[in-house]
Amino acid sequence: MNISSRDQLLWVSGAGVLGLGCSAIFSARLHWSRAAFVLAYSVLVAAFLIAYLRLNRIDPLTQIRRRWVSGAVVGTLTGLVLARNVFGQPGSARPSGAGLVGALVWLGLVYGSVDALLLNVIPVLSLYGMRSRDELRRPRRRLCWGLAAVAGSLLTTALYHLGFTEFRGPALLQPLVGNTIITGTYLLAGNPLAPLIAHVLMHAAAVIHGMDATVQLPPHY
Repeated sequence: MNISSRDQLLWVSGAGVLGLGCSAIFSARLHWSRAAFVLAYSVLVAAFLIAYLRLNRIDPLTQIRRRWVSGAVVGTLTGLVLARNVFGQPGSARPSGAGLVGALVWLGLVYGSVDALLLNVIPVLSLYGMRSRDELRRPRRRLCWGLAAVAGSLLTTALYHLGFTEFRGPALLQPLVGNTIITGTYLLAGNPLAPLIAHVLMHAAAVIHGMDATVQLPPHY
């Protein structure tokens, strides 16, 4: 592994530690409400992401414009499949009117986007997207770095969810499987819109089906 690869692995590890710190401190330790948790979580992830993009000289607009149609299509289709899975869980009461709109924006759009950026986008962009075009033209190397990106996403996802008391056990398997699928959409489409859209649709479905019952919207107390 060259120095650049080590640096990118450190970024992925840092993302996992950040996620673990947020869930362990704000949820397991302080028992903040879901809305307050999302606020603190979003601010810290945004700061981490800005530092990541600047220090690695990544233009987010360039990333979004590249193959954006495939990203939107793959993300939407995957999000609908994940939403169907959400609706298969036991439901609970949901807000109505302005409360529902606010929940969809805050817990669907914002929370879903922040999760996707931390758990899916940064690992793939670091461990796969930072490889040279020449290296990724070789099928074996492309497969190797694709698997490394999935492993990085699994690591980040596991650390983040282990901070919540509700995922310390067999329940951890569900977010690991779900985020592997979402990470796969990024690798398949080659555009970060895929995991962003998929994650937002999954969170929106969880809001609609009932925040108190759906596991996709921690924390639950």
